[in-house]
Amino acid sequence: MSSPPPSASAGDPRAARRQPLLWLGAVVLAGVSAVVGWRVWGELTGEADAASRETLAAPVEVVAVRRGPIELRRTFSGTLESTAVVRVAPKVGGRVESLAVDLADPVDNGAVVATLDSDEFEQEVAQAEADLAVARATLEQAKSQQEIAGRAMQRQTTLRDRGVSSDVQFDGARAEQLAADAAVAVAAAQVSRAESALETARIRLGYTQVRATWNEGDARRLVAERMVEEGDTVAANTPLMTIVELDPMQAVLFVAERDYAALSPGQAVTLRADAFPGRTFEGAVARVAPVFESASRQARVELSVPNGEGLLKPGMFVRAEAVLDAVADAVIVPTVAVTSRDDKPAVFVLDEGGATVRLVPVEVGIEHAGRSQIVSPALAGRVVTLGQQLLDDGSAVIVPEAPRPNPTTEAEDAEEEANVGAASSGAGSP
Repeated sequence: MSSPPPSASAGDPRAARRQPLLWLGAVVLAGVSAVVGWRVWGELTGEADAASRETLAAPVEVVAVRRGPIELRRTFSGTLESTAVVRVAPKVGGRVESLAVDLADPVDNGAVVATLDSDEFEQEVAQAEADLAVARATLEQAKSQQEIAGRAMQRQTTLRDRGVSSDVQFDGARAEQLAADAAVAVAAAQVSRAESALETARIRLGYTQVRATWNEGDARRLVAERMVEEGDTVAANTPLMTIVELDPMQAVLFVAERDYAALSPGQAVTLRADAFPGRTFEGAVARVAPVFESASRQARVELSVPNGEGLLKPGMFVRAEAVLDAVADAVIVPTVAVTSRDDKPAVFVLDEGGATVRLVPVEVGIEHAGRSQIVSPALAGRVVTLGQQLLDDGSAVIVPEAPRPNPTTEAEDAEEEANVGAASSGAGSP
């Protein structure tokens, strides 16, 4: 005749240790159900008078009031952006002859990243050099004429002093001298203009060497995007590539009005990225926008995040956690202990005798992770966390107590588990 199968508790030693907690929950739920059923029955039949309702004790769960630190933490979602973006574009149009860098390549400040076809610009430089040579020759010719006109003026002056030259001859020599002086000035101006044209042609020729330049930040950055290929013909100011700075990074968040006042520049934040599970990155609030967006009623907040390892990249989704408020020594109760009476927060405090409760209006401060700070009054003792809907000020209550486990239970469970293991190993042996 076979023996009956073992029970679940006999097969699982841990089940026996869970039985006290299950028993406590069952007692509370049964009590709550009984009280609710009695009151509903009394309302329907009229058999439960006011005295019986007042003396009926309601089963509740209570938790001790604690003191300790509490923080108000908020987690915001945002996106990483580069703190500096340079879009490299040529100042002149032409055909892209070569590209010196590609996607993700490092670029030094001032380095040549692309070269355009320069034949046309080299010809402009050659023509400007020729024009300058002509202007300089014209200036030399004008200076020679000026010298000749000067000597002629000197002779006319000498002859006039001797009385052998007329005023007409003197005035003619004087006019020739003035014209020669003006010709020299015009030729000198033409030389200056030709020199300027040559310098402009050389600058335009230099524009065919497209350089990546920026004023602040790291001396080396990375190519984030390349828009053209070798052989493409581009116009002036057409972007060729985008170069970004990755250290530090910038995280952009949008916060609602309730959290706006608690954020300020320099405030520490902790960031997490899905790309690196379990890892955190430290940062700080860099800027807080002075206005809210009318459509979303949110304000832009920018965070500065050091990225020395280069792990964070623009476009990544991040979650930033910030401590908005903190109290080092606070009166703390479970959030479920806070109920509402007359639209005001309150808690039920268990009297010292443990038979009744009193309703205490409270001022709630920080609420976080299922815990609430009680700003006032200074609470002590135990508060009700389950069954408040059955209570009024002065209501009688029952606080079920879980049965204490038998001190020999763990030893018996261990012995039984050892016996089961031995039997299993014996059954498996030949």
